[in-house]
Amino acid sequence: MEFIVHDTLTAMAALLRRPLDERPAAVAEMLGPMRSAIPMPGDIVDIHHQSGGFRVDADDPRYLPAVERMIEADVLGQVRRELERASERLSGAAQAESLQVMFVLGNPDDENLMGRSGGYYGMGGSPGWLFLLAWPGEEVIGRIAHCAVHEFHHNVRFTNVEWNPVTVTVGEHVVAEGLAEAFVRELSGPEAMGPWSAMVTGEEFDRAYELIMKDFDLEGMRHTPAYVLGDGAMRAFGQEPRGIPDMAGYAVGLALVDRALEATGLTATEATLLPAAELMRRGGVR
Repeated sequence: MEFIVHDTLTAMAALLRRPLDERPAAVAEMLGPMRSAIPMPGDIVDIHHQSGGFRVDADDPRYLPAVERMIEADVLGQVRRELERASERLSGAAQAESLQVMFVLGNPDDENLMGRSGGYYGMGGSPGWLFLLAWPGEEVIGRIAHCAVHEFHHNVRFTNVEWNPVTVTVGEHVVAEGLAEAFVRELSGPEAMGPWSAMVTGEEFDRAYELIMKDFDLEGMRHTPAYVLGDGAMRAFGQEPRGIPDMAGYAVGLALVDRALEATGLTATEATLLPAAELMRRGGVR
């Protein structure tokens, strides 16, 4: 697979040196290739801000040093190298011929990004594209490339396992998140994993586990994110909370996957090709 990693760090460094009134147009230009490929209704600058991206309507002295730090650390080179390693590990699975990767600096004052998401996140569900957004704090800067691998795993998995937005189940979505983290761990060690699967423990985990297993077969993406991201994100998005603690789907998903992998002897790489229901059945989980 060919990885086309857009040099957004250089573009953002240049953007942040421009007058404030020129920055909205500059960020729209930077994001243009992705918007051309992925339908995104609404103003692209508003979407950028709502997604937790750095503000282009206010000066912030933290932004440019953060971008320069990532350039110095070769974050985009790290992303490319980790994606190439992941692609090689998953060489037995069908993969697209190419994948474009776009990284955007996050807003360190965004509550959803810095709180619920732990400072970074990605999206890998759009064919041909992988999107990453992060504020490069000490705990994050070295993990951005591993987040890319997590999202790449989704991309490969759902090239091989059907993902239909109408019929996808809560269980499939939750297991996909747990399996992506298990794959990151298998490829690069537990220190590479994101914070999401460790955010919910104890009684909150037990409550989330019960609710997710109860609705494991509930269909439709209009439902599934509530069980993965939790109530805080649903309220932020103006959607119905389901009583799920924030990010609990990651913890439950990883626990389910680990049980199934232990029972079957499969690796996370091998399990990538199995639908969630089949993996859970083979593992005796349900």
